Amino acid sequence: MKKRLTLFTALAVAMSLACSACGTQNVERSAFCGDLESFAPTGKLEGNELFVEKVESLPDDFIMGVDASLVIAEEQSGVIYRGFDGAEQDVFKTLAENGVTHIRVRVWVDPYDENGNGYGGGNNDADKAAEIGARAAKYGLRLIVDFHYSDFWADPGKQMVPKAWKNMDLSEKSDEVYKFTKDTLKKINKEGGVVGMVQVGNETNGSLCGETSWDGVCELMSAGSRAVREVCPEALVAVHFANPEHSGTYAEYAKQLNDHDVDYDVFGSSYYPFWHGTLENLTSVLSNVANTYNKKVMVLETSYAHTPDDTDFNGNTVSDSATGLTKNYPYTVQGQANALRDVIEAAAKATNGIGVCYWEGTWITVGGASREENKALWEKYGSGWASSYSAAYDPNDAGKYYGGCAVDNQALFGPDGVPLASLQVFNLVRYGNDVGVEAESVE
Repeated sequence: MKKRLTLFTALAVAMSLACSACGTQNVERSAFCGDLESFAPTGKLEGNELFVEKVESLPDDFIMGVDASLVIAEEQSGVIYRGFDGAEQDVFKTLAENGVTHIRVRVWVDPYDENGNGYGGGNNDADKAAEIGARAAKYGLRLIVDFHYSDFWADPGKQMVPKAWKNMDLSEKSDEVYKFTKDTLKKINKEGGVVGMVQVGNETNGSLCGETSWDGVCELMSAGSRAVREVCPEALVAVHFANPEHSGTYAEYAKQLNDHDVDYDVFGSSYYPFWHGTLENLTSVLSNVANTYNKKVMVLETSYAHTPDDTDFNGNTVSDSATGLTKNYPYTVQGQANALRDVIEAAAKATNGIGVCYWEGTWITVGGASREENKALWEKYGSGWASSYSAAYDPNDAGKYYGGCAVDNQALFGPDGVPLASLQVFNLVRYGNDVGVEAESVE
């Protein structure tokens, strides 16, 4: 069966085939906090219509992750996830069947107002993480626990202190980070989740939990790491940064971590092709950290649009009308597959590259008939990026711009809950899927 590619994508494929493969250094198999056996890739999935070029020298234990933090809020809002046959099926089963090995889940300290109304974004507290971990473990999926050390979204531009920690000094906050990390991991373990990796912070570009000095940031990271070592001593400890395109920043971050003796295993990066520079640069900056400090490296967040269209009446970050974006791939399912495949290759080429995690691959439209119907669900169950209740905590951002999902067109499932063919890229990159190649559009 022939699958059309864009002209520039077809050219990139030809160029890639002409280049010699870059070797991937072997890394030791990760150990896990739990009793799941070591994973191994399944055989090639057949019947996929997409062209997927094989990633050479991909380790068997290369992490294929998907962030599924909003699954519970989505299901509470009426979303039904399905298999490729259209029949209702546990989304974690579907992910596992199609090559995914890890589920990433964020954890906020207290994402609720004083009346118990959730801020949104899945209302992801420790209980939600434990529930997701238990469901994922049923299908052999390990957990990447992403501690934000905030009550709501943390990113390079915003690292807010949890309400209960607001008036604490650094030493007190460090104690709370340690306790919260330890208690949450114990809860996940008790419910049956299998912790494979723990992030001590999310996109911490020089700040964390209100601290803006490297002394403070590193003390908090060390407190979180200490808790991980005690509760899940064989899980990997990860740090997470964004903007690999900014020259010299990753080298500086890694140096600060080393100078402050932060105990960690994995230096993780966000990489969104729209904003974060070239894949060659990504491989280079990660390899530099790995070679200099003998660390594992991986991409902890990536995604790409499978359509330019919005489906939940909220508007999307990426669309044909959006400005300031790099569009190296078309906004199609094939384009999404190409983008994911190439990020996997870039991470695998990096020295000690151990994996890739797709951000919010299960975050699809809730409701559907109107914005008013959808808004009621976002507010009640937290299935939008933020609810109006978040104004109590974050009045200048979430409290002003609350609403639905801005990335539903970047999910790995359609709005009907049926997986897209691009989900199978996690499997097919190991084998290649050589369908006929022709241009589907010219841009």
